[in-house]
Parts: sequence; C-alpha cells; structure tokens
Amino acid sequence: MTYALMRRPYLSTDAFAAAAGLHPDLISRLVALGLLEPHVDELGNRWFAQTQLVQLARIRRLQAELPLNYAAVGIVLDLLTRIDQLEAQLRRRTWT
Repeated sequence: MTYALMRRPYLSTDAFAAAAGLHPDLISRLVALGLLEPHVDELGNRWFAQTQLVQLARIRRLQAELPLNYAAVGIVLDLLTRIDQLEAQLRRRTWT
C-alpha cells in the first residue's frame, strides 16, 4: 500500500529529467557515459535515486564553469569523490 504523502525513493528517467529540467535523452547519454548510475529493475527500466540529482547538479556545474568534455567531467568527479573520502578519513583520525 502506498500513501499519497510518501515519496518514492526512485524516479523514472522522465521524472528524473523533469526534476533536473533536462531532456530525458541527455539523462540517457550521461548514463551511457557512466556519469550517472541508475538502478535497473528486472524489466530493464532505469530508476534514479533522488540523491542523484546532487550528482547531476555537480556535472552541470562542472560543464558550465569549466571547458570540460564529459570524459574529463568523469575524471573530475572521481577525483572529487576521492578527496571527500580522504577528508572523511582525516576527520575520523583527528577525532580519535
């Protein structure tokens, strides 16, 4: 049973694109490039966690502010993720 006030944890490609203000074809392209990773159900439908809107915003910001192609955006995102992980490790060590 679902309730009207409950949010679905995943968005369809169309709903995800609408929430981001982008065309669904661009979302599919970002998936093909490995920049977004949807959950794929047993029917092959793609579902995006709402939290991936943050990742998408980061991709759009990098493209808008830097002259990067999608391959370079992927590398920068990997580096930013690694920096976040290292900073989290450093914070844990500082508190112990």
